[in-house]
Amino acid sequence: VDADIIDMVTFNQIIELDEDETHEFSNGMITAYFAQAEQTFKNMDIALSEKKNEEDLKKLSSLGHFLKGSSAALGLYKVQALCAKIQHNGQRRDEEKDENLTEEESLSRIKALRLHVKEEYDIAEKWLKKWYDTNTTAAPDEEDS
Repeated sequence: VDADIIDMVTFNQIIELDEDETHEFSNGMITAYFAQAEQTFKNMDIALSEKKNEEDLKKLSSLGHFLKGSSAALGLYKVQALCAKIQHNGQRRDEEKDENLTEEESLSRIKALRLHVKEEYDIAEKWLKKWYDTNTTAAPDEEDS
């Protein structure tokens, strides 16, 4: 089931960066990602609610690109793939069919993709939080040193 949510090879490479079982470094990366993703979703919603024009599509493409990269770095491949589609639709492109889209088609697709990517993000967030709750050992008190 884990492989349906996260690329374990990528995730394990991040875990290997931790110095101990507190997973302080990787947990910090994940926490920063959650904050970035939530802000990116808010920015997407703002761009989708404003007067629709080419600039809004460019903004949505840029936001999709940004979240695609940070999701890829953590191994969240479903979020990454959906963000890539948002990026391309923001450029008025259907990469699978290799054709151009109208502004209306692009915006309609991005609205649907925005809902889907948030669903996949929520699943990944839940999995990551559970993993850290289960696999993290509390750091010893500094006073004991």
